[in-house]
Amino acid sequence: MNSISVSELLKMNNCNIIDIRSVEKFNSNHIPGAKNIQMESLLISPNMYLKKDEKYYIYCQKGISSLKICNILKNQGYDVYSINGGYEAWILQK
Repeated sequence: MNSISVSELLKMNNCNIIDIRSVEKFNSNHIPGAKNIQMESLLISPNMYLKKDEKYYIYCQKGISSLKICNILKNQGYDVYSINGGYEAWILQK
């Protein structure tokens, strides 16, 4: 499974970051530049949101759900990486 640490993510510019948390949590605070795509929507219709020739970095609150989603999407041919520790790790790193 491909994953990335927050410190590695911080070194990157202009990457596709997807927050799969609830709209309320996203609106409360999120990683700058992230798009909010609900977990269920991403699983039901990934082709509406993702392109197979681009990389995506996906996170949830703690990194558990994003890891599961990345495994599913990876098996469907998407280039996805789970952000280790999720949003909570981001808060601790910034």
